[in-house]
Amino acid sequence: MVKTPGRDFPEEKEERRGKFGVVEMGCATLNLVGGASVLKLNGKTRGISSPKPFLSFVRPIRPGRINGVGTSPLTCGAYKSRPCISLCARTSAGACEEERVTVLVVGGGGREHALCYALKRSPSCDAVFCAPGNVGISNSGVATCISELDIFDSSAVISFCRKWGVGLVVVGPEAPLVAGLVNDLLKAGIYAFGPSSEAAALEGSKNFMKTLCDKYGIPTAKYRTFTDPSAAKEYIKEQGVPIVVKADGLAAGKGVIVAMTLDEALEAVDSMLVNDAFGSAGCRVVIEEYLEGEEVSFFALVDGENAIPLESAQDHKRVGDGDTGPNTGGMGAYSPAPILTKELQDLVMKSIIFPTVKGMSAEGCKFVGVLYAGLMIEKKSGLPKLIEYNVRFGDPECQVLMVRLESDLARVLLAACKGQLSEVSLKWSAGSAMVVVMASKGYPGPYEKGSVIANVDEAENVAPSVVVFHAGTALDSDGNLIAAGGRVLGVTAKGKDLKEAQERAYQGVEQINWPGGFYRRDIGWRALALLKNNFVTSG
Repeated sequence: MVKTPGRDFPEEKEERRGKFGVVEMGCATLNLVGGASVLKLNGKTRGISSPKPFLSFVRPIRPGRINGVGTSPLTCGAYKSRPCISLCARTSAGACEEERVTVLVVGGGGREHALCYALKRSPSCDAVFCAPGNVGISNSGVATCISELDIFDSSAVISFCRKWGVGLVVVGPEAPLVAGLVNDLLKAGIYAFGPSSEAAALEGSKNFMKTLCDKYGIPTAKYRTFTDPSAAKEYIKEQGVPIVVKADGLAAGKGVIVAMTLDEALEAVDSMLVNDAFGSAGCRVVIEEYLEGEEVSFFALVDGENAIPLESAQDHKRVGDGDTGPNTGGMGAYSPAPILTKELQDLVMKSIIFPTVKGMSAEGCKFVGVLYAGLMIEKKSGLPKLIEYNVRFGDPECQVLMVRLESDLARVLLAACKGQLSEVSLKWSAGSAMVVVMASKGYPGPYEKGSVIANVDEAENVAPSVVVFHAGTALDSDGNLIAAGGRVLGVTAKGKDLKEAQERAYQGVEQINWPGGFYRRDIGWRALALLKNNFVTSG
């Protein structure tokens, strides 16, 4: 029996209850399109009528019997969402062949939009929730957004999961990880993809990461850690510039200063240790040698003991064309990264990823989740060194990875949670993908919110495979899409090669009418130059 509560539309409650009768239970796919729907049940097709807004989640309730047959009735709730769900019910005659799961994605940025996009396409995923989500996620229909759920209230998250039968929680941002959300979910018996608060210290404390590197022989830049500003300044003067000054804790991607002059380096120390520019995150600083080379992102899925690499990706941190200006959270990215050859990938796994996984296990805090290694391919040696770890999917790298992933993401992440990654292989689409980030004018400094953005739908229609992921958007009182953050949109496209992916991404960008925004016009320039040089050399 399918029941639909009359949430948001009580005047239709009785009518809908009449339209839904008793249906035989089994493995079913329910496709809702407009007011008329088709239910494919045990190989048979039946016409039904769907409620509005469209159904977007399913959970089992108490078992019962219909005409003498054991059933698991389903409660379907109605939220505004794209009209397509899959549902599986177990009968006394047998069970569904595939393990099905309802997923909650925690976060509300471009990374989470991309994760929801990939999970929605996962055959084993019944439904996707996102908390708090954003207007782009909601409007695209890839997930049901739960804006009122406090992601820093573990008990509230656990209650929500139990109420709606959530079997997997995917935590996107670093802050809830460091706060211990995964710890609490695991104690409650709920699978959660992401590290414990102890393991999240790989990102939460740069000093912790550096100490681990020293102990387990992981190649990284030479460094020292300071809490005393005078001692820090003296060390900088001894080492000379350029040099890198980092806040030890989480600083929203802004706590790293690449100082090219002595004055810049000393000012960075004062801003962190004297003026509390980053609060408690900057009460200790890590000062490390400047590495010259090309930065690249490397991602690996980890289940505590095993690790498998994701495809390579590379982002552009600097705000201006030609990789100039201050660092940002990322102004664009592409995948694959041609600088990261198969040989280099194997070396990264052997010299950096595997020692990290084994070291964390030996330290008593096994790492489960995604390791995002920021690497520098040193110019003088050609070898990779670890710059930093993030303990979640990167943003905007996640966007290009998720549009290329062809494997069932929900199944893969569940395997990581269960310690079964040794049984997993990943499939990726051929060609390349690129994302161009559109940001509010002034970013990464002060910026205004509320500027109107138009023609986003046109951007997605301008070329094949263009997807616009929302990072910082909202709706104003008139229903207009407006900017609500620094990095606002990620226009993403696939192509047969990097050049075609770039052309399509910028075609999408050019369709968007947003006077209050800006973007870099050269995303991928280093990779395209490298590919051109390799072509000339081989030719």
